[in-house]
Amino acid sequence: MKMKVWLEAFRLRTLPLSLSGIVVGVAAAGMNGFWDGKVIGLALLTTVLFQIVSNLANDLGDGLKGTDNDERVGPTRTIQSGKISVKQMKIAVLLGSLLSLLSASFLIYFGGKSLPANISLFYIFLAVSCVLAALLYTLGKKAYGYLGLGDFFVFIFFGLVSVLGVYPLLTKQLDLKLMPAAVAIGLLSVAVLNLNNMRDRVNDEQSGKKTLVVRIGGMQAKRYHTALIISALGSWSLFSMWNFFPAILLSLLPFALLFIHLMKVWKIKEERLYDPHLKLVALSTFAIAVLYLLSLSLK
Repeated sequence: MKMKVWLEAFRLRTLPLSLSGIVVGVAAAGMNGFWDGKVIGLALLTTVLFQIVSNLANDLGDGLKGTDNDERVGPTRTIQSGKISVKQMKIAVLLGSLLSLLSASFLIYFGGKSLPANISLFYIFLAVSCVLAALLYTLGKKAYGYLGLGDFFVFIFFGLVSVLGVYPLLTKQLDLKLMPAAVAIGLLSVAVLNLNNMRDRVNDEQSGKKTLVVRIGGMQAKRYHTALIISALGSWSLFSMWNFFPAILLSLLPFALLFIHLMKVWKIKEERLYDPHLKLVALSTFAIAVLYLLSLSLK
């Protein structure tokens, strides 16, 4: 029973989104003839651990601040429900942080063997930054998620760091042609967060959590959401043109679902109805990454 509770706290449904950028970076490296199973496995494991730490820390931070309460629209969190104690969650966050840094260390060791020392040091800085970003989203007096900065950090870490970070560990070089792909994954990841914040807008505002949605209001948040999806399509299309081969067009298919999603979002009047769309956008983003990987085998 306890394992089921911890799996609930891990929020496994968020993992495909966090893996999307890694899949794109790995696929791009594979397209150029670079493949290292050990590095890829460690990159996937490290990303999953970072995401789990983030989910646990969010559960803890929102629970301590009282943001997760009976008025919250989204799924009940484990601290909120009392299924996991504050002490247990603090231990889990600490253990998860250490495990993620250990996994990142192995990733940097095996992936950075042929890289200059200063680049390896930069990767160490990125690993520490990832853990800090996971913790400080809701923890602490200056939690950046409560200041409306969550969108910026999600874009940086889920998009730029994820896609552009794994590629040099496999190829030993940076390819700026990957930038549009990184931007697209980052924008779609922000769209998932934006949906989450639209769902929780009323309770967040009452709890003093000043997300970007709280700051700009519900109608502007819908316009912002539309801009995120359309900009992601434009960015991924640019990436596809720069790296064109017929099969890459498969990776554009999930955008059809995303445009249907947009039409439905504009009709939503009750915040709770945003919740199913989080899964749709997250899985669509993952589908784009997987279809890009699949398209390489058809090249």
